[in-house]
Amino acid sequence: MQNQRNESRGNFRPRPPFRRQRNRHPGLVERQVPKEIPTPTNEIPEAFASSVFGQLNPLIQHAVAAEAYETPTPIQEKSIPALLEGRDLLGCAQTGTGKTAAFLLPILHRLAANPKEVRIGHPRAIILAPTRELAAQIATSVTTYGRFLGTPFAVVFGGVSQYPQVQALKNGAVLVVATPGRLLDLMEQRYIDLDAIEEFVLDEADRMLDMGFMPDIKKILSRLPLERHSQFFSATLSPEVLRLAMSMVKDPVHVTIEPDKPTVDRINQQLIFVDKPNKDALLVHLLKTRPEMSRVIVFARTRHGSDKIVRKLDQADIAAEAIHSDKSQKMRTEALRAFKNGRVRVLVATDIASRGIDVDNITHVVYFDLPEETESYVHRIGRTARAGADGAAISFVSAEERGLLKAVERMIKKSISVEHVEEFHSERAEKASGRGVPDTLPRPEWSGKKKQIFGNRQPRRDDASSGPKRPKGMGRRQADYGRRGGDDVTGTDAPRRDAQPAREPRRKPFREGGAADAAPYNREMKPARKPRQESREEPPRRESREEPPRREEYLRDSAEKKSPRFKDRKQTRSTGDASRPQTEDSTKKSPFSRFFKKKPR
Repeated sequence: MQNQRNESRGNFRPRPPFRRQRNRHPGLVERQVPKEIPTPTNEIPEAFASSVFGQLNPLIQHAVAAEAYETPTPIQEKSIPALLEGRDLLGCAQTGTGKTAAFLLPILHRLAANPKEVRIGHPRAIILAPTRELAAQIATSVTTYGRFLGTPFAVVFGGVSQYPQVQALKNGAVLVVATPGRLLDLMEQRYIDLDAIEEFVLDEADRMLDMGFMPDIKKILSRLPLERHSQFFSATLSPEVLRLAMSMVKDPVHVTIEPDKPTVDRINQQLIFVDKPNKDALLVHLLKTRPEMSRVIVFARTRHGSDKIVRKLDQADIAAEAIHSDKSQKMRTEALRAFKNGRVRVLVATDIASRGIDVDNITHVVYFDLPEETESYVHRIGRTARAGADGAAISFVSAEERGLLKAVERMIKKSISVEHVEEFHSERAEKASGRGVPDTLPRPEWSGKKKQIFGNRQPRRDDASSGPKRPKGMGRRQADYGRRGGDDVTGTDAPRRDAQPAREPRRKPFREGGAADAAPYNREMKPARKPRQESREEPPRRESREEPPRREEYLRDSAEKKSPRFKDRKQTRSTGDASRPQTEDSTKKSPFSRFFKKKPR
């Protein structure tokens, strides 16, 4: 039967055996030491001899030269010499300044200079990152800079199966790149122990605190040995971040890169005022009319919003992919790979991708929604100006986002230029943000002069030209108050056009019995009171007091109770049956009955 079914299918071929993909993402397969470590074929540039790169292992210098790096960045020049000496580091630098190479190159150098026997599940160095994408980026850098060293390492993060990661640890991983959640999970399962850690790096510490990783970080720090080499990197140094740093590092070297310039100066920043419903059409219009926007990252605020943008772009025949936390790790990896390879023109991302995307030649960053956290603006804008390249950032601002725009401009300490797109320009959003209108509006004539509020007293209006004065004493009850004509105000008998008739004096109503046409109220006059009645009528008294009806009912009820018929009914109710013979015990009186005898009336 089975053979007949196979013959009916035609050319039948059995299913091939399962094989692992060779080009899978780092962290999804075991990281093993290659059987044959490649030998460098390139030469070390002469410029390395006079830079900090010349202090590294020659094999690392060959790997750096293979990536066409000639001049170290400022943070690399300040960090690498101190880290090679074994001092702790506290670094503050914006994204895209070369932080990964600054802490990774010294770690690879120190591990290669002091080789030790590999213990399974006891790595010597660990690097913590807040997101999976950032951990994968660091893993790619380890593969790039350590290609000629053959240092075994493992990448540990959630969202995927832990089996390949456990296998990489069992194969003797010396360096581990991890996120806090999955690392604690493997520690509880006793697949990894941190008692042999020599190098510890906490990258993007401020982002970890924002994501709520503080309890996990404290648990990991409690498992680390006291004698270790620690590095702490953060894009911003808030008081909470500084407290965490001081509890982790000892006598650190402080490295701060451009603290007064939080935004990359090479980025051309522009904003477009547009109504919120027209943002999708504006994005499609820009992508179709501007061919220079060849590789674009669009940042949206919500996951649902990013999927909606992708659908709108697909309807306009523009290749786009979305990456956010609702996507599985495999889908996020595939979307990022397609964007790097150029198969996708637009990558729509949420805040999860503001750090950890290292893609070269990104031409534009579009802020579809301004970030609620102003610090995220700096990290997102750094995606387009990496490794000395130029870039552009365009922000779509609606009237509802005027507060976010002011917060961003306050942080970067400059005003962003406005670009007008005639078809989509919104005057409502421009006026709401304070653009396109003068800083101080002219005061209307009816408002009078502006009050002085900085301790200066108002001038007294004693002259007659200052207008009518408030009368003293009776105030508004005065008969001539508010009159604008006559000698008492203007000093002339000529009537004025705007003169108003005198207000009638206020009259106080009298009680009943007073005069209807009374004179105007005066303090010396008092209204006449109603005369008091001399004789007062008293209510009639009752001659005879009648008995209340309750008394008759009471007598009638008491008479019924004394009747023999009432006694029979009472006995029937107590015994339950009138025909039942009464025993001596049932008719016997209680010894306490004498206390309850009714007194005769």
